[in-house]
Amino acid sequence: MSDLQAPERTLLQEPLRCTHIGDLRFHYVEAGQGTPLVFLHGVLGDWRTWAPQWPAFTPHFRTISYSRRYSVPNGNTQASPDHSALIEAEDLAALLQTWNAAPAVLVGSSYGAFTALALAVQNPALVKALVLLEPPMLGWADFTEEGRAIRAEFDRTVRLPARAAFERGDDATGVLMMTGGIVGDATAARLSPEAMHQRMENALSIRMLTLSSNEFPLISRQAVASLPMPVALMAGEQTPPIHDVVFRTLCAAMPQAEVSRIPAAGHGAARENPQAFNQAALSFLKRHGLND
Repeated sequence: MSDLQAPERTLLQEPLRCTHIGDLRFHYVEAGQGTPLVFLHGVLGDWRTWAPQWPAFTPHFRTISYSRRYSVPNGNTQASPDHSALIEAEDLAALLQTWNAAPAVLVGSSYGAFTALALAVQNPALVKALVLLEPPMLGWADFTEEGRAIRAEFDRTVRLPARAAFERGDDATGVLMMTGGIVGDATAARLSPEAMHQRMENALSIRMLTLSSNEFPLISRQAVASLPMPVALMAGEQTPPIHDVVFRTLCAAMPQAEVSRIPAAGHGAARENPQAFNQAALSFLKRHGLND
């Protein structure tokens, strides 16, 4: 279906649905027909994150945007001391089966991209294609001397102070520190009050990861290099150093992937330059026969 044949859909106007996986609740919205495509947001986002993508993708796909385990409005508070992308990938596998949406195209940003990649490694039969925007696989920074130095600085100035804030129950400070560390201080300073409010709403999500014993599980180079499905790796041209060094290391390990940089954007490229991101992602999917 072409863009001219379908009315423009606004994500926030879609009916919010809920499904259960055991005692966990997951809220999502769905629109469109055809090949299933699932959006996966980052650690301080939720189902609303993909509003800039919704009108561009729903004419071409059966499109789903959901809130990952600890994001609003799910209300899940179950303990998960070793929480990570591996566990989030198990959630996603169960959801795809419940939605009858497998195999699906997975479009993920930040920790959502990490989750999508983890699922592709765990169960490639569930994944038709991957569009990955800067998966924060910080363990991969340790593969190079440059990466080790950048990660040590990130830990010293961002991750460990934020962890201490969460440990003393100061979630607001933890969120502010992680926001600056993840997107860069200059970008964080430009975030609207509404954007910061949404991040604060999702404080539990970043709290659970920051306090986890397995925040950045290591996926092997061999595992990602042998993935059979089409893969697009994307990054913002202005992304902070910690994401840039991980991205370059991941690209080197995945010669089969199509690599692109989104101009005038940082770690949140899908939100910061949605036109460029949407065009790059849809062009990639069209080249592989996955949209009309």
